Amino acid sequence: MFPINRPRRLRSTSQLRRMVQETVITASDLIYPLFAVPGEGIAKEVVSMPGVYQLSVDKIVAEAKEVYDLGIPAIILFGIPDTKDADATGAWHDCGIVQKAATAVKEAVPELVVIADTCLCEYTTHGHCGYLEVGDLTGRVLNDPTLELLKKTAVSQAKAGADIIAPSGMMDGFVQAIREGLDEAGFENIPILSYAAKYASAYYGPFRDAAESAPQYGDRRTYQMDPANGREALKEVELDIAEGADMLMVKPALSYMDIIWRVKEITNLPVAAYNVSGEYSMIKAAALNGWIDEKKVTLETLTSFKRAGADLILTYHAKDAVRWLNE
Repeated sequence: MFPINRPRRLRSTSQLRRMVQETVITASDLIYPLFAVPGEGIAKEVVSMPGVYQLSVDKIVAEAKEVYDLGIPAIILFGIPDTKDADATGAWHDCGIVQKAATAVKEAVPELVVIADTCLCEYTTHGHCGYLEVGDLTGRVLNDPTLELLKKTAVSQAKAGADIIAPSGMMDGFVQAIREGLDEAGFENIPILSYAAKYASAYYGPFRDAAESAPQYGDRRTYQMDPANGREALKEVELDIAEGADMLMVKPALSYMDIIWRVKEITNLPVAAYNVSGEYSMIKAAALNGWIDEKKVTLETLTSFKRAGADLILTYHAKDAVRWLNE
């Protein structure tokens, strides 16, 4: 009881505050997303994501070197193909853009962990994450045939040098299918980082500009989760664990910290939080208008994800955050 107990005693100096700080962000907590495009010498800024670029493979390699030099241990690759089709050929072809980028990065920076986003929406003409019924304009993906495409994609990405496969399409049974495909191809040591709780979120808008993956019709609510549901996320997580997931992801992060916490409470697996494009762009826009301190708000936001239980954070702020942490 006061006056015996005075919590402010441990807040009185910066040294004391550092000593008793419960949550610390380091470079090792962060994963940096990159968008690969065909061509050479290309660095096209995404208008809705200041500071984020679509990069040709040569520029991806240069960026990967910078990321590694900053102490960030991993990148995640997304691809924008030069052509799209109903079979998502660019996703699983050995000469796909993510495959080319993964190979080039591993040759140039072998110690950097390369995560391959394993999804199909960037590669299909309709912008959905798998096969659709002919003539279907609702966006209802055919689950089981799509699993075969995901298996092919994961194996192709592993052959190209990807260290981790990260399936994000929210198909039922996708972790099991990919695990079987990898094991059959001799990649039993490649871990799976499952987008286990991926919500049908309005925060993805800028990403769809960056990845050129907006659905041409319908939406993704028949396979991505309802933002109103929490218990369902735990069910999805339990199923992915049973199917062989090695790591789990919650996406988005900012409005779903309760989900991050609940997922962390039910598993000993590493939990990742995806600090998505809309979250990033809101901070950038407010900072550019002088409404907030970008450095302080960014670091506070990343700290909150880790405090909620995230072991890893996928974030477009990664490079800036490490520079600020090193100041």
